[in-house]
Formats: sequence, C-alpha cells, structure tokens
Amino acid sequence: MNNTIYYDSPVSDEQRRQLLFDGQLLVYAPRPSTLALIKFARRLIEEAFAPLNPETAQYHMSVEQYADTLLKLKPGFIHHPESKRLIQNIFIEMGCDLEKTYFDVPKMRSSTSDNYLTTGIAYAWHPHRDTWYSAPPCQINWWIPIYDIQADNAMAFHPQYWNRPVKNSSNGYNYYQWNQQNRGNHVAKFLKEDPRPLPRPTEPLELDPQIRLIVPAGGIVFFSGAQMHSSVPNTSGKTRFSIDFRVVHEDDVRGKKGAPHVDEECTGTTMRDYLRGTDLVRLPEELIALYDDGTAADGALVYQHRVDAGDAK
Repeated sequence: MNNTIYYDSPVSDEQRRQLLFDGQLLVYAPRPSTLALIKFARRLIEEAFAPLNPETAQYHMSVEQYADTLLKLKPGFIHHPESKRLIQNIFIEMGCDLEKTYFDVPKMRSSTSDNYLTTGIAYAWHPHRDTWYSAPPCQINWWIPIYDIQADNAMAFHPQYWNRPVKNSSNGYNYYQWNQQNRGNHVAKFLKEDPRPLPRPTEPLELDPQIRLIVPAGGIVFFSGAQMHSSVPNTSGKTRFSIDFRVVHEDDVRGKKGAPHVDEECTGTTMRDYLRGTDLVRLPEELIALYDDGTAADGALVYQHRVDAGDAK
C-alpha cells in the first residue's frame, strides 16, 4: 500500500477520517487548544513529582514510590472535568462537529527510560492494534506528547502490517472481562511482570522499517485504531509523558465505516466508553447494538472508576 504522512493538512474532518481509514498518518503542529491541555497536564505532573524534574524523577525514586505516584497522578488527570473541557476545545479547533464526535476519557501515558518500569501502570507496549482490544474499526487515535520527545523515546508505527494479517492472541480477550478483572489500583503492583492477558503477536514480526513521528510538545499524531504500533524502547535518559484519547464519529458508527478488518478475534466492544463532544452523553444503545456480540454477561460493560483506583489501557 501507499503510506503517506500528511503534515498540517487542511482537509476536513471527514476527509481526515477517510485518510486514516486508508492507513495513512496525519501530523499537526501545536496549537492553542493542545498547548492548553499539556499546560494543565504538566501542572499535575510537576505537582505530583515535586521537587523533582518529572522527566528524570525515576533516577531519584524507588520503583515502588514511582508507581505509587503514577497511581495517584494518572486517574487524577484522566477523570478531571478540566481534561474533558480542554479536549472539547481541541475538537473545535480541529474542525470537528461536537454533536457527532464522541471520545473516551484521555489517558496519560508514561514511558520510563532504561527498563526502569515497563509493566502495569507504566506499560511499554508491544506491537499491537487497538482493534485487538475490542476497539471498533472506525476508532481514530489522537496522540499528544506533553514534553518534547525524541527518536529513542517515541512511538513506532509498522504500516507494512496495515492490511497484512498477523497471528495474535486476541481470541482470548473479552473487553467486559477486562473491565471487571484487569483495571484498577492493583495494576500499579505489577512492577516486574505483567500477568494480564494483553493481546499480542504470536508470530515474529518484521519491525523495521518503522515510522517514528517526532512532533513538538502539543503536536498531534492521528492514526487508525487498526494501525500496528508499539512503544519504542526508551534509551533517552528521560521519561516520556503523553496523552491519548480515542474518537469515533456518529456517521461512521452508524454506517459501520472504518479501517478494514484484518486479524482481530476479540469479543465485546468499547462503544459504551465514548462520550459526545457537546454534553458527554454516551452513544445511543441502538448504535452500540450494531457492535455488541452477546458477551455482555461476561463482565462489566463499562469500567467504573473508583477514587482509589488506577487505569491502564
């Protein structure tokens, strides 16, 4: 396939989504709305790690202290009303129709350097598609670095697998069971190994050539949830902090549009997680029903955040 990276492309939101559904990548420079979001995120991060520099705090804390700090920090950002408000402003600036744009809560990610903490609450992601984790084919991922990144602490894309099936373990993944069993504050206790049933390739992959998009803090990387991607092994000497959130458009959901189905075998759906851009109301049940598969009795339809709980994927 033809892989193209579009930089600050003046396309409409509908055109942008179609390019992403065709396997392309889009990059946008920082803008006032994204800079406001990372300013808010930085304030929370710097308060949590004070008086240390968050990017190098790992060299001055035990792994247990670090994980405990993230356990308080990440849910505080993810579920803060201000995070959602600032994301609504990003949608407006990016030309999205808030009435038809639905998003899940924004995740704060951390990728520590030199294998300091790569499990649990700071998981270093192996190559995967989000569609292995019950995401719909119309899901678009928005990814924003909070501090400047570099090639050795970024994210990698593997577009040679866009429409090439990969043997994987997604047939053992049910989203409702995941919500019930594998989310919460116990994830922060996984300091050396991560026993969760995370779908992954079960055959060797050719990870090179790969694409690493280095954008300034506050820049946006757009990619389809079906795009194969992974965490770059961090050897930069700095922890990478980033924000990502997943977006679906009502027209795509209703029309079952999106990236091609390639190799996902998971069950359940994340469709109940998305909130409307205007009033944070969830998708109508009749639209969710288009993606449900009868496994709802297997666990929790929606993860219920508790004040003392952390979030992972």
